[in-house]
Amino acid sequence: MRAVVQRVSSASVDVADSIVRRIDAGVLIYLGVGRSDTEKDADYLAEKIANLRIFEDHEGKMNLSLLDRQGQALIVSQFTLYGDSRKGRRPSFTDAAPPEEGERLFKYFVEQMQNKWKIAVETGIFREYMIVHSVNEGPVTMLLDSSKIF
Repeated sequence: MRAVVQRVSSASVDVADSIVRRIDAGVLIYLGVGRSDTEKDADYLAEKIANLRIFEDHEGKMNLSLLDRQGQALIVSQFTLYGDSRKGRRPSFTDAAPPEEGERLFKYFVEQMQNKWKIAVETGIFREYMIVHSVNEGPVTMLLDSSKIF
């Protein structure tokens, strides 16, 4: 499972020209589910993101987590995180999970963030064309992978 985590002062998702979901201060998470991912991968990333110290403390050091700040999360599914562009010019998405499994693990990840970590969560709409707006603070953007390849 892969995630791009951005520290934001606000973020929203539009579908069909209307705002579907919006958050204030917190994180925007683009989440990709891989073909071999399981609940264990989702558990790892949920814990990592909830506790990732990417918010500044009173001394200006990145020392506070989403939990510490009681921030919100906007989670958007993004299978393209598994795009492989090493050959040719068109990315291959064979490493991405099939849509049904991807949606199941996406929902599981969202539930972990909400129920286990008590993060206020909004989501995009799975398998829909979305326009994502964000105000990235810092900018701070982290790449995470449950297989720890980066």
